[in-house]
Amino acid sequence: MIDFRYHLVSIVAVFLALAIGIVLGSTELQGHTIDALTATSNLQKNELNAAQAKNGVYQTQIGASEQFLQSAEPKLLGGLLTGQSIVIVTEPGASGAVVDGVKQAAGVAGATVTGEVALQPKFYDVSGATQANLSSINSQVAGTTGTVLDAAADPQTQYQQQAAQLIATAILDKTAGQAGLSPASAQTLLGYYAQAGYLNLSGTPTDRATLAVLVTPQSAPADGAADPANLVLIAVAQEFATASAVTIVAGDTTGSAQSGSAMSVLRSSSVSGSVSSVDNADTTLGQISVIEAIATQLAGGKPNSYGISGASAVSPVPVPSASASVSPSPSTSASASTTPHPKATGTSKPARKK
Repeated sequence: MIDFRYHLVSIVAVFLALAIGIVLGSTELQGHTIDALTATSNLQKNELNAAQAKNGVYQTQIGASEQFLQSAEPKLLGGLLTGQSIVIVTEPGASGAVVDGVKQAAGVAGATVTGEVALQPKFYDVSGATQANLSSINSQVAGTTGTVLDAAADPQTQYQQQAAQLIATAILDKTAGQAGLSPASAQTLLGYYAQAGYLNLSGTPTDRATLAVLVTPQSAPADGAADPANLVLIAVAQEFATASAVTIVAGDTTGSAQSGSAMSVLRSSSVSGSVSSVDNADTTLGQISVIEAIATQLAGGKPNSYGISGASAVSPVPVPSASASVSPSPSTSASASTTPHPKATGTSKPARKK
């Protein structure tokens, strides 16, 4: 039989072992743990410092590239769109940097920006009340202008598409000087939508440009690709492409890269075959791309996607302007055209007299 003294000794031994473990853990083992944690922390600090240094180099390179493009922009774009006119249409949340940059680049290229049409959040509302109101305005405007409304590509955005068709008749022409609404009639038409809260106007978009730049939001809509805002964008872009000589969809770098963004949805739709898109138009490179994309299509090229987020190319192949072409000097031209190369004629130079 085990007596009480044995139990007491066992209990004492257990507590003694526990005490020894605590002491060891707080001295020897703790030191090793701290050393290991310190080494790991130092390693991570070094990695962070290296990453920050590399990021600094990248930012310097980006800044240098931006400065170079800004200085080269006049030579790249000078005279490229002389005599052309552009209207800018913005979606809710569009980047001001994109709008200002496109306006500036258009001016460098010799184009005139007629004005800006800012579509409001209400325009993208597909609720019953809004749809009924849009339908009523569309019918009234179509009757007044004698416009036959297009069949809806998507029943969910039918009235936005028809509104875009009517708005396009007030701000766009396929060719310059095309017969259409008078400025007064165009202003009345746009007034219906402005008074109902569907858009705001600045400048004189009723001067009817032949080119359109549609600026997308800086962030993806809440419901991603299936969000009504994206579906409305597709309908608007299609109508503007039909009514204009060229329509470009421009977005900013951050917003375009997001999943479910307007840019990504547009590029995966059938409308991508009718409009060019630029996903980094908040940068000088992207703004140059917007103008060159317009010039490319005016010259007979096909629509394409440009930029850095799922685009087909970084930028269009530069279209040479009249001022950028270099004529050969008369002496060079004459010698090249009148003096055959000995090898080309099968003759050799006469022997030099001794």
